[in-house]
Amino acid sequence: MWGGDHRPSAVRHRHRLQGSLVTRLESGMHSSDFPAISTSPSLPQEPCPTAHLSLSAAGSPKQHPSSYPTMKYILVTGGVISGIGKGIIASSVGTILKSCGLRVTAIKIDPYINIDAGTFSPYEHGEVFVLDDGGEVDLDLGNYERFLDIHLIRDNNITTGKIYQSVINKERRGDYLGKTVQVVPHITDAIQEWVLKQARISVDDDGVEPQVCVIELGGTVGDIESMPFIEAFRQFQFKVKRENFCNIHVSLIPQPNTTGEQKTKPTQNSVRELRGLGLSPDLIMCRCTTPLVTCVKDKISMFCHVEPTQVICVHDVSSIYRVPLLLEDQGVVTYLCNRLNLPIEMRPRRMLTKWKEMADRYDRLLEHVSIALVGKYTKLSDSYTSVIKALEHSALAINHKLEVKYIDSADLENTTLQDEPVKYHEAWQNLCSSDGVLVPGGFGARGTEGKMLAIGWARKQNKPFLGVCLGMQLAVCEFARNVLGWEDANSTEFHPESKHPVVIDMPEHNPGQMGGTMRLGKRRTIFKSNTSVLRKLYGDVEYVEERHRHRFEVNPELKHHFEKRGLQFVGQDVEGERMEVIELEDHSYFVGVQFHPEFTSRPITPSPPYFGLLLAAVGKLQSYLAKGCRLSPRDTYSDRSGSSSPDMELSELKFPSL
Repeated sequence: MWGGDHRPSAVRHRHRLQGSLVTRLESGMHSSDFPAISTSPSLPQEPCPTAHLSLSAAGSPKQHPSSYPTMKYILVTGGVISGIGKGIIASSVGTILKSCGLRVTAIKIDPYINIDAGTFSPYEHGEVFVLDDGGEVDLDLGNYERFLDIHLIRDNNITTGKIYQSVINKERRGDYLGKTVQVVPHITDAIQEWVLKQARISVDDDGVEPQVCVIELGGTVGDIESMPFIEAFRQFQFKVKRENFCNIHVSLIPQPNTTGEQKTKPTQNSVRELRGLGLSPDLIMCRCTTPLVTCVKDKISMFCHVEPTQVICVHDVSSIYRVPLLLEDQGVVTYLCNRLNLPIEMRPRRMLTKWKEMADRYDRLLEHVSIALVGKYTKLSDSYTSVIKALEHSALAINHKLEVKYIDSADLENTTLQDEPVKYHEAWQNLCSSDGVLVPGGFGARGTEGKMLAIGWARKQNKPFLGVCLGMQLAVCEFARNVLGWEDANSTEFHPESKHPVVIDMPEHNPGQMGGTMRLGKRRTIFKSNTSVLRKLYGDVEYVEERHRHRFEVNPELKHHFEKRGLQFVGQDVEGERMEVIELEDHSYFVGVQFHPEFTSRPITPSPPYFGLLLAAVGKLQSYLAKGCRLSPRDTYSDRSGSSSPDMELSELKFPSL
């Protein structure tokens, strides 16, 4: 059994019930403790035999021989439009609950039929976020990890494709005993079982089971793709009981410029449709440009069958760090504690104090630093969400306000000069006026020549440069062309017949299928040089473990040619066969990494490669290294301390006093 509150039908799953009975008898319970077997869809709830944590205010685990805590589930749905901010709100709800000492996990449900996000263009749903286990998932899981400082796995992202694949595999094995496999009950049961199982998986380094699971349902209520999930949670609320389940509905309050009046009709319709499908929202979170006026809140309360205190205003704020504070100020914690019967103390929480300090510091920054992001998908900022967040974390650490200059790499090429000279000169003007250059990861040949032109300019002008994944590979190609004199040097991804293939594919990671076949997930990189700048930024460690996502690698057979001319491969994989980190001698900061350090950046513990780029961009890198400064530890949100970070970590990053 994946949850003690999950009782399957005795007709279809008698063997599971028997297994559950054995488990309970072994834990000291007697058969008389269980109700008679019934085929009714509404069955009494029982505590989960596998759970072993009590919901204490201090967050300390307790074991009771006959009493086990029950998992609490918070479902976040959205209405009116997609992209309304459900991910940030779900993350913020988790943050304020974690600040109370609770252990929080998160699940994102995407109704599309794709198995995962690995084959998406960034223009579809934004960037593809990579987890420690190599899971290619929706960018909202990156928000969960950054806000809650947890480590998720691929099964924390549920898609329609995964659910149907699971059910079809069971049908092929004969698990359904010849029954007709249908959306209800088989698909809906599979969804519920997946949630029950995944909610119990630890997401913290100590391996302790979570107490609260925040579930975000992607898309918009009413979409045909999400109907099976809505039906599954309609059943789920009765399975786990009302006191263990609540629904937060996020809706839009438009405010037309013509009248300036806040309109409630879209929210009314969205809630009506949700209630018609069997879910009644406990909290209605209204996304709006300005704070809700009282009469609008009362109107939503009246027509959506909730108290005015259950209507939460989530208006536009200066930074996302203020969203948890916004929810806290409107009594969301108090409501959830009463609604879900969470026995936690209502006391000042240092974790939220640190979030307020961060938000205030962000608003007070006066100095600016500009970074040119030279990429392929610059028309949609979500394409580089983690990259932007990593830059913001680093800029905050050095007390500068970040300005990102998005430059389409194709605009830097000579063909643009001929076709659209104005766009060409604007792109080069943005590049030349920036304090640093970043070339992120990507796929495909379009724009690669422009990226190499930007890299070459940064190398010659001694401008701080960071290349990530493809950015590192193109830095090697540019160096080979313009320093080594190999004019046709290229990657076999773009020019398979090149006489100087400085970047080659990895056949063992490309067996003919596109999805899930790359070198993915957390891998170890060994530093080969004691004088490496990046090694010092990481705290002078012997190795680091970062997340990867690539099919191509630098050709190790040509390594010695580059090192003779000053381009050093200071980081390699455990076997010493794959080049992971490059650094150029006698340069302010010219670094390339094969991995994606942005995926592990946190607000108070910025990613070292990005931190180094920002330090170099403001001219403080050498003084920082000379003082032997170290970055703060990665485990910044500690339930044991009740704080998002110890006070010493703030001083290490040298934030200004408030």
